[in-house]
Amino acid sequence: MTLPFTPATTIETLEDDMVFVEGGEFVMGGEWHDNEKPIHKVALDGFYIGRFPVTQALWKAVMGSDPEELSFPHLLRPVEGVSWEDCQEFIKKLNHETGKTYRLPTEAEWEYAARGGKYSQGFTYAGSNNLFEVGWYDDNSQEITQPVGLKRPNELGIFDMSGNVDEWCQDWYGSDYYTQCAKQKIIHNPKGPKSGEYRVVRGGSWYIDDYNCRVAYRLNALPSDRYLSFGLRLCRY
Repeated sequence: MTLPFTPATTIETLEDDMVFVEGGEFVMGGEWHDNEKPIHKVALDGFYIGRFPVTQALWKAVMGSDPEELSFPHLLRPVEGVSWEDCQEFIKKLNHETGKTYRLPTEAEWEYAARGGKYSQGFTYAGSNNLFEVGWYDDNSQEITQPVGLKRPNELGIFDMSGNVDEWCQDWYGSDYYTQCAKQKIIHNPKGPKSGEYRVVRGGSWYIDDYNCRVAYRLNALPSDRYLSFGLRLCRY
């Protein structure tokens, strides 16, 4: 299958993989799970985010080797088995090589991009109300990650934000953080709680059901946790 875009496999091609997300306002959260409530208004400045999750090829180009916990080797599959701490080391090396300031997206940036930014059509998943069209999950993944970019993109041309691998966000996780945000009329560029025990993970993955792949669904994990469903997507201003 010929992809309309080529996933970044080298440091030199990474910038071709970045999509500009125009700033704007949106309603963050959902009504299906307690930690998605209450919904609240968020305003974000513009930012760039990866068209695809970080591939195994790009990880190896930066780090010099595959992650220790890699379970599904293939250069164009998303890297997996990486902790939040591993991601920080990867980004530190990447920024040293490029002179840029790549980072993980904030939770708000991640959700805004997944929803399609200013072009959002209000889908349940990133680009559709039918997860089969846009994501790899337990009903179609064959119990393995899949090469990035094979499903339909969302309204911004971003792939794999629902399913395939869970994606680390920069934020600390707070169970009452949305409640604090909702007390304000609108919150600008939120970055999550100032401290915590767990970090935010978003997007769902190849081994879980459609409920857990919704754009509003929130997961959390210890920064040191490495699971065969955990990957990342890059972001920068």
